[in-house]
Amino acid sequence: MGKIGLTLIGLMTLLLGAGVWVGLGLIGTGIGTIAIFRPSMPVEKLLAQQAWNSSVSMEMLALPLFILMAELLFHTRVSEALFTGLAPWTRRLPGRMAHVTVLASTLFAAVSGSSAATTATVGRITAKELIAKGYDRDLVTGSLAGAGTLGFLIPPSTIMIIYGVLAEESILKLFMAGIVPGILLASSYMIYIGVRAVLNPSLVGAAPDRMTFREKLATLHREGLGPLFLLIFAVIGSMYGGLASPTEAASVGVAGSLALGVWQKALSWRILGESLYHASQTCAMIGLIIVGAMFLSVGLGYLGLPRFIAGEIQGLGLSPIALVVVLLVFYTILGCFMEGMSCIVMTLPITLPLVLAAGYNKIWFGIFLVLVVEMAQITPPVGFNLIVIQRLVGGKIGTVARAALPFFLITAAFTIVIACFPGVIDWLPNLLASRNV
Repeated sequence: MGKIGLTLIGLMTLLLGAGVWVGLGLIGTGIGTIAIFRPSMPVEKLLAQQAWNSSVSMEMLALPLFILMAELLFHTRVSEALFTGLAPWTRRLPGRMAHVTVLASTLFAAVSGSSAATTATVGRITAKELIAKGYDRDLVTGSLAGAGTLGFLIPPSTIMIIYGVLAEESILKLFMAGIVPGILLASSYMIYIGVRAVLNPSLVGAAPDRMTFREKLATLHREGLGPLFLLIFAVIGSMYGGLASPTEAASVGVAGSLALGVWQKALSWRILGESLYHASQTCAMIGLIIVGAMFLSVGLGYLGLPRFIAGEIQGLGLSPIALVVVLLVFYTILGCFMEGMSCIVMTLPITLPLVLAAGYNKIWFGIFLVLVVEMAQITPPVGFNLIVIQRLVGGKIGTVARAALPFFLITAAFTIVIACFPGVIDWLPNLLASRNV
């Protein structure tokens, strides 16, 4: 088994180091490993079967729809509306408008499913406006880096769809499980911002003009946030109310995004074409990675490598919490060099059996992986959220990474907390299941 593991690592390092696409690299690693250690296996039939199985899955149909919805919303006035509409509501909070970034990211995440889309959409207005109003640059960019990752945790989430398909787990249950941790993590970010502002008031700008409750409501209406709230309710509520599957809810989301773009007069044939083009590119990339991951997973299963590694680690006698800490460090290091989704699909065949043997379930591990992917999004040198923010506000990637460090540590600590209290994740899915939702 040691030879199989070394061959696997060597082939993967060679292919990915040569710049081969991740999906093709996974396929090439699987073909090479199987050809060396199981030459009699019909590798072409296995690849064709896995490519077909992953392509015709009904659950996968939700993925391109949610991606298209995020692309359409990116071209609307949502970012401007979120900043102007939410700013008056944060006036009395310690940290004032610095909280807008977290609140706006949380709301947009509920109709996006993408961390990068959330960061880019919220940040293109919020970051520049807050810096111009005298807010500390590091606090603004750091909060955007952290809160932008909520696009993966708060449903709908593209990462959860991919994990659900690979782990053969209910996507709707994963969506349900992400709500409470998402709200708690967003609250943790806001508490940190508030504490920083209390300790050092110079980090935040002057308070905005006082507004009555009626004026705040009028601002929400004037900025057109009502349709956005309605879209969130339609997408999320239809799923949790048992009225629609994730795929059907994604269809509602696309239709709602189109309607919102038309209502705001922000949609044109050119923008529609660009949205379709970029969504197709993203879906093709993700689809190839999923095919490669499923092929490699099945191939390694035939070779017995996941079983062997799981047995070896179990022999160490690690406690469940110690195993979680080891996995957290492992994924953090891996996330420094690889994009988060690639980390998941390449390691899932090995790490999932370990976590199940430790007493956790697939739902819990799905949320754990989403959290470590969020951390990968804000770790240099390939943290994608850092790159998006650098393009928005300028500066060096190291400066942005340093500003994001407190939010990285908050996410890491939060991950340890949910390992100690897994009921935080299971509570809502179990509650809704008991009501036959």
